[in-house]
This record gives sequence, C-alpha cells and structure tokens, in this order.
Amino acid sequence: MKHTIRAVRHEDWTKIKALRLDALRDPVAHLAFHETHEQATARPDGFWQDRAAGSVEGTTAQQFVAEAADGRWLGTVSVLVELPGVESFFDDVPEVSQTHIVGVFVRPEARGTGLAEELFQAALEWSWSLTEPQVERVRLFVHEDNARAEAMYGKVGFKHTGLSVPAAGDATRSDNELALLRS
Repeated sequence: MKHTIRAVRHEDWTKIKALRLDALRDPVAHLAFHETHEQATARPDGFWQDRAAGSVEGTTAQQFVAEAADGRWLGTVSVLVELPGVESFFDDVPEVSQTHIVGVFVRPEARGTGLAEELFQAALEWSWSLTEPQVERVRLFVHEDNARAEAMYGKVGFKHTGLSVPAAGDATRSDNELALLRS
C-alpha cells in the first residue's frame, strides 16, 4: 500500500472533517474518542477550518495523515503540546513539557500494515524536534477495554505510567495513561 505521511494543510479541512466523521463511525469509537458522531456532525465548518489552521501553525498542535497515492486518507494522528503548570484536557497539570497524542485512527483496510507505527513515528519526530518547549515525554490515554490500540502503542514503546482517569461517558471504566520518555 503506497502512501505518504504528511502534516495537514489549511485546505485539508474538509478531509479532516470527513476522516473524523468516519473514525466516529468505527465500532470501537466509543472507547477511543471523547465525542460522538452526532456531536462532530453538528460542528460548523469554522470549527474544522480552525482545527486545520491550528495544526498548520505547528507550535501547539500538529496533525499528521497517511495519504494514499490516489489522495484518499488512510489514517491520522494529532499531537498537542502540554506545558508544565498548565491544566490539560484531563484536568491534570504536567510537571514537564510534554506532548499528548490524540485522535488516532487508521481505516480498517490499512490496519495491520505498519501504517499506525509510521504515523506515530511522525508524531514522535515532531515532538522531539520541538525546542521551545523542549518536550521531555509524549503521552496518550487508552481505554482499559481497547486492547488492540494498547497493543499497537506498546509496539512503538509506550508504557503504562500508573495514572488512570475516568473514561468519558462511563466513570466506572478507566482511560490509562501510557508514556514514552525522551531518551
């Protein structure tokens, strides 16, 4: 499967929206994402345009996509910068500069091909390349019942940190933090 891994561009906002909506239709979307298809569908075009613009700026966030030779998007991963002393999405306050990987999705036909690992490589390279701030760790959260995703994260070196937060929509379940430290 020939593809290119690249950062998104301003004009990609319609593809960003379409891929996100497809991701939210996945059978395990309820484990992997903190919004529903209905919520995402209701967002105005300006939301998706702003999302693309924020990623293009590339200082506080970056989104990478795997693009097939025919232009189809096969997968994506986003990376958010989290600064020490500033409350994060999960209401914790990082002690060091870090990035947070979110929005991981690979289309079913591209799973098991190594594409996810390539997307993660791009995300990690971007994270480690930042100089202001210099990132000391990269983290992500995975639902306790999402074994497939957790196995893939382990393949690229992420390890459990011991931090768990209540899962979105079901406080009886947990999202577990995995992290990779700067070597």
